[in-house]
Amino acid sequence: MHDEGYSSNAWQNSEQSEPTSSSSYRRPSLTSHDDSLHSGSPQPRMSSDSGGISSGAKWRDTSTVLSNSQELLAPELVETTFDENILRALCDMDCGVPLLLDRIKQSMVSCREASVFLKKRALIEEEYGKTLQKLARTTAEVYSMNDGKAGTFVTAWQNCMKVHEVLGENRIRFSQRLNEMSEELANIAKEVDKNRKSTKELATRYERALQESETFTDKCKNRLDVTTEELERLLLQKEGESFKDNTVQARAGTTGGKRVIGKAVAKGGLLLKGKNPGNIQRQEDDIRSRMSAASDAFRKAVIDTQAMRQEYFNFQLPRILRALKECSDEIDLGTQYHLKRYAFLFESIILNDGSTLVPPKDEEGHSIGLRTGTEAIDNRGDFRTYMQNYAYAHSVSPRGGPRREGPSDEGFLPPLSSHNSDKPNPALSSSVTHVNGHNSPDKGHLTFSVDLGEQMARDDVEIPPIMKKCCDAIEKYGINLQGIYRLSGTTSKVAKLKQLLDKDLEAVNLDTQEWSSDINNVTSVLKMWLRELPEPLMTFSLQQGFIEAAKIENDRLRHIRLHERVNDLPDPNYATLKYLLGHLYRINQHASENSMTNQNLAIVFGPTLFGQSALTSGPSNSIADAPFQNQAIETILNHYTDIFVDDSE
Repeated sequence: MHDEGYSSNAWQNSEQSEPTSSSSYRRPSLTSHDDSLHSGSPQPRMSSDSGGISSGAKWRDTSTVLSNSQELLAPELVETTFDENILRALCDMDCGVPLLLDRIKQSMVSCREASVFLKKRALIEEEYGKTLQKLARTTAEVYSMNDGKAGTFVTAWQNCMKVHEVLGENRIRFSQRLNEMSEELANIAKEVDKNRKSTKELATRYERALQESETFTDKCKNRLDVTTEELERLLLQKEGESFKDNTVQARAGTTGGKRVIGKAVAKGGLLLKGKNPGNIQRQEDDIRSRMSAASDAFRKAVIDTQAMRQEYFNFQLPRILRALKECSDEIDLGTQYHLKRYAFLFESIILNDGSTLVPPKDEEGHSIGLRTGTEAIDNRGDFRTYMQNYAYAHSVSPRGGPRREGPSDEGFLPPLSSHNSDKPNPALSSSVTHVNGHNSPDKGHLTFSVDLGEQMARDDVEIPPIMKKCCDAIEKYGINLQGIYRLSGTTSKVAKLKQLLDKDLEAVNLDTQEWSSDINNVTSVLKMWLRELPEPLMTFSLQQGFIEAAKIENDRLRHIRLHERVNDLPDPNYATLKYLLGHLYRINQHASENSMTNQNLAIVFGPTLFGQSALTSGPSNSIADAPFQNQAIETILNHYTDIFVDDSE
C-alpha cells in the first residue's frame, strides 16, 4: 500500500466536480463592530479562491505545510466516491475532528486485537502441525523396527501415518498464511496510527492559527475603541470650551473681563494648564491619525480573520475530515478483508483435511483414504498367511510336545481324514453358487457393476428397475426433505440395501419403516448404482463433447450444443438420463422446501453421471473438468422440457 500525498489540485478537482458542495460548509462570517467596516467586508470565499488570501505569516506557513505534506494518505482500500453526505454532516459538527480521531483509535484497537489473535492462532497451528508430522514419522520408524503384524495391516498403518503427515503439512501452511495476515494487520494499524497523528497535528495547527488571528482581531478592536473614546472626549471638551468662550464675550459689556475669564478658568475650560486652541488642534490631528491607523488595522484583521475562517471551514476542515474518514475506512475495510480471508482459509483447510481423509477416486475407481485403508485390513487373510509362514518356519525343528502319530500297539489311533478333502473350497463355492441355490455362475440378476445396456436387454425394460423403484420411493417419502440427495445415508444401512437389491431386486420393499424412515439410504444407493456402472451414464466417448459444450458462455448456444450431445447418447443411456432428470426436475419444483435448486442438484450429480474418463491423464484433469460437468448438468436441467419433453407429451 503506497503513500500518496494530498495536493491542492486534487481538492480543486473535487470541488469542480461538485461546484455546490463547498457552500454547504460555509460558517457565519465575523460581524463587524463598525457600520463602515461591515459595509466594506468581503463576501465569503470558496476554497478555490484561497490562493489569494493575504493572511499572516504563521497561517501561510501552515498552509505550505499541508500543501506539501506527504503525511495525509489516500488509501487504496477506500473508494474515492464514498458517501459525501457523511462528510457534510461531519463538517457541520463542531466535534467532527475529535469524533474521527476517537473512531480511528477504536479501529486500531480492534485491528491490533485481530492481529494478535491471528499470531497466536498461527503459533498453535504451527506447533500442532510440526508435532503431528513428528509423531507420524516417529511412529512409522518405530513400527518398522519392532516385530509388529505384517500383511494388509502394515499397508493400512503406513497409509494412516502418511495421512497424518499430510494433515500436519497442511496445518503448517495454514500457520504461515496466518502469520502473513497478522503482519499485514499490524502494518495497517501502524500506518494508520502514523497518519492519524500527522493529521491531528495539522488540524491543531490550523485551529491554533485561527484562534491567534481572532485574538489579534480583538486586540485591534480594543485599540480602536480606546482611540475612539479618546477622540470623543477631546471633541466634547472642544465643544464645551467654544460655548463658554462665546458666553464670556457676550457678558464683557456688563462686567469686568478679567473677572469673567478668571471664573471660566476656575470652572475647568480648555484653557486649563495653559492649553490653547493650537495645541488642541494638534492633539485632535494626532488622535485622528492614530484612529485612522487603528481603523485600518482592525479592518485588515477582520478581513484576514474572516478569510482565514472561510478558508478553514470551507476548504481545510473538509480536507482534514476527508483524510481522517479515509484512514478510518482503510483500517475498517482492511480488518474486515483479513477476517474474511481468515474465514476462507479456515474453511479451505477444513475441506483440505476432508479431501485428505477421503481423497477422490483414481482412474480405477479406488479411493485410499483413512477409513478405506483401515477397512481394507484383512485380519483373516493376514492370519492365514502368518499361520502358513509360521508352520513352514517351525516345521524343520519341531518343538517338544505330545506326538501326533505312532504305532497302534502303543495306543495311537489312525489319522483322521482331512475336513476339507470332501468339501469344496468355500471361496470357490461362494463364487459359483447363487443366492437361489444354483451351482453355476449366474450374473443374470445382478444389478450393480453391470453394463446399462446389458441390464436393460436382460430384463427387457425401457428403464432400469432399480431406478424406477428408488425414484418412486424418494418422491413418495423425501421430496420435501431438506437437503435430499445432498445428505448421505448410514454406511451400514446403505451396504445392506445394496446387498439386498443385488440379491433380489423384486423382493425389496422400500415402503417398509426400515427404508422409508431414512430415505437418504435410498438416495445413497441410487447414486452408488450410477457410480458403479462400468461406463458412466454420459459415456466416455461423449464426455469431452459435453465439457466443450458446457464451456460456451452464451446460454442459448450452450443449450443447443448440449441438446445435440444428449441426442448422441445411446438409447439405453438416453432413456435412463431422461427418466432421472425428470425425477430431478420434480425434486427441483419443491426447492422451497428441500433447498435443492438445479445448481445444487448439478453439484451432486455432475461427477456421478460423468465419472472419470479413461482419456484423462490423472485426477487433476477430472478436478479441472468438474465445474464444466456441473455446468452441463445444470443447463440440461434448466432446459429439461425443451430437451426431453415433446409437444405431444
